[in-house]
Amino acid sequence: MKKPLVIIARNIPKEGLEELYKHCRVQMHKDSMPPSRSELLSYSSRADALITVLTEKVDAELLSSAKSLKIVANYAVGFDNIDLKAAKKAGIYATNTPGNLGSAVAEQAMGMILVLSKKMLQGDRFMRANKYKAWDPNLLLGNNVGEKTLGIIGVGNIGSVLVKIAHDGFGMKILYHDVIQNKEIEKAQKAKRVSLSQLLKTSDAVSVHVPLLPSTKHLIGASELNQMKETAVLVNTSRGPVIDEKALVKALKANKIAGAGLDVFEFEPKMAPGLAKLENIVLTPHIASATIEARTEMGEIATQNILDVLIRGKKPRNELKPE
Repeated sequence: MKKPLVIIARNIPKEGLEELYKHCRVQMHKDSMPPSRSELLSYSSRADALITVLTEKVDAELLSSAKSLKIVANYAVGFDNIDLKAAKKAGIYATNTPGNLGSAVAEQAMGMILVLSKKMLQGDRFMRANKYKAWDPNLLLGNNVGEKTLGIIGVGNIGSVLVKIAHDGFGMKILYHDVIQNKEIEKAQKAKRVSLSQLLKTSDAVSVHVPLLPSTKHLIGASELNQMKETAVLVNTSRGPVIDEKALVKALKANKIAGAGLDVFEFEPKMAPGLAKLENIVLTPHIASATIEARTEMGEIATQNILDVLIRGKKPRNELKPE
């Protein structure tokens, strides 16, 4: 009997995909750049399973063109690129890769907070420009993070890991804002649930960890930035449109806040005009989950979801359903 065909719409690491190759015919997009729309439609029309990433739009058009497609396995925690209602209507499963990616992303967020607070980037540029002539006690004064207040917006898988890193590792006080109360971190890390406004006004560092929903688009805009301390830093490793990037540029230029760290962008891969020229910002190309451990686990989870459907004949373990 012919093995089912799995098409991977992006060039991804093969670690974690070994079992998939064993049980299925696997074709992988060869280019490091995303497939064109016509290429993606061709993939979906031929595949029994399709592995996508966040840049691939899985909509009604794509799903209706699928002849034998049974599952779209998103190689990501997020899934705002998939029309879940259209998938359900088409009778096609959609899944994601939640796993333990929280550690990788939370570490990136904490790293950005440290880099911003200790002015490491400015120091690096200072050295490379050969400006260091003698030790100066007034040079590039930053801030400790220990015993400072960290405000976390969204304490799901990633945010709750950051709570532990910041509190247990650095002794930071934790405030959080979430639609759901998290009693576990309240008990273990003495985290306090507060309103968004109170969090912004009180925190020395703010880290964003919410999914992209209509209710979270521009969750942080000019009004919210104006509520933050002038000495505070803002970090976003969730989704770019959660922050109004133009408002952020204005706030950073005017020194309304001390700095920002972005791993995601509102119009990714483009940045808002002026963002790249700022000195008080850390910019990384959506690599918060880019660790060997995280990528391997993502491959394993996507594999098992696909094998559940194509080989085991059951519902995938990470099935996504429309609200």
